[in-house]
Amino acid sequence: MIKPRTPPGVMELLPREQIAFQRMLDTIRRSFEGFGFLPIETPVFELSDVLLTKSGGDTERQVYFVQSTGALEKADGARPDLALRFDLTVPLARYVAEHEHHLAFPFRRYQMQRVYRGERAQRGRFREFYQCDIDVIGKDTLSPRYDAEIPAVIHAVFKALGLGGFTIWMNHRKLLRGYFEGLGIQGEQQLLVLRELDKLDKRGADAVRDTLLGDGFALPADTVEKLMAFSQVKSTGHDDALARLEALGEGTPLFEEGRAELRAALERLKAMGVPEGDYAINLSIARGLDYYTGMVYETTLDDHPGIGSICSGGRYDDLASHYTKSKLPGVGISIGLTRLFWQLREAGLVEMADSTVDVLVTLIDDEGLDHALALSQALRAAGLNVETQLEPRKLGRQFQYADRAGIRFVVVRGSDEAARGVVAVKDLRRGEQFDVAEDELANTLQVELEQLRAQGTGRLDSTSPDGTRA
Repeated sequence: MIKPRTPPGVMELLPREQIAFQRMLDTIRRSFEGFGFLPIETPVFELSDVLLTKSGGDTERQVYFVQSTGALEKADGARPDLALRFDLTVPLARYVAEHEHHLAFPFRRYQMQRVYRGERAQRGRFREFYQCDIDVIGKDTLSPRYDAEIPAVIHAVFKALGLGGFTIWMNHRKLLRGYFEGLGIQGEQQLLVLRELDKLDKRGADAVRDTLLGDGFALPADTVEKLMAFSQVKSTGHDDALARLEALGEGTPLFEEGRAELRAALERLKAMGVPEGDYAINLSIARGLDYYTGMVYETTLDDHPGIGSICSGGRYDDLASHYTKSKLPGVGISIGLTRLFWQLREAGLVEMADSTVDVLVTLIDDEGLDHALALSQALRAAGLNVETQLEPRKLGRQFQYADRAGIRFVVVRGSDEAARGVVAVKDLRRGEQFDVAEDELANTLQVELEQLRAQGTGRLDSTSPDGTRA
């Protein structure tokens, strides 16, 4: 007999945890759609030559290739034709290039699907995980004004998820590159320095400073100190952010362009009513991916900095240069929801959700089966989610089952209730029981559920930071 076990690097949840995860997905989806983003899905696998536009490197070493058993028997040692997607950006680039003449630009898309990477098996690292992405793609040009809308979407998402205080950190790659130019750091060395500065939170200032002074870079000591001071600039409010940008002094034309765009984004965020305590500039943020060319974003939970970035992204000049001659600039962000959910659960910030079932209709004896079935159908017709016990069991065991499954309301119709034309409703959360006329049952349960939702304790709730219902 084979021992049942899940492969390493996947997150498999029990039903009530899965409900909590699904509600996070639903909340994110509603937030994305609230800003006018449209859904797309792409195949879980892509043609290898399309997916791997740059052969070799770390990316290809993490890719899962797809091979049918028939093709495997005929394999000649060549790379398989298909590979599982490792992110949602490359499939988006292929999608936009392929359907370019059928899309309305700017194209506002959201995508919430699993991706696959051959990560080394370790705690908290996943080989299969959900990404929740949005991007705005322009044709030829895309106004920097969209760069300010993206953090407003981030704010709406995490406000709706109810995870407590958070900060959207913002920086601009033109500001960084222009500052480097002013220090005499040019060309490929800029990207190398950017990558090092992006490691400040992980490696610490001393390690990054030593690297920049070492043989690999050999930057002058005064240049390194200027870089470190620049990277430590963080704001604490809207006016403080503008003041800190002003205090940087004059710079190269590229520096001034980046500063102007960052200022404009801050002003647009304020105009959209995003609380100034929820966003800030952080000049250490560079984002590791080289294709970011403008605004970059990172989002962290204020009370749980150890969780790291929970949402990141930025502006890029040309999404699909490998697939089309059209220039398709864009801006977007990604939420790695699987890892975020796992980290929240590990930190005790997620509890098992109530069931999606509103009510359990019990069965005391076989004679009551037809009535239980008819009653359940009537409740479903009224818009309730209903589970019916199809085999009679002791009432206590049926209550235990409902409690374990997370079903809050249980309906009982014994001989006494039948004689009086009522049913008994047990609220397992409160531990209370009340009688209601059978023809008023659906309405009564709907009122109860609406009151619970209004109080933040119903089945549509998110989980609050302390693990209780908000």
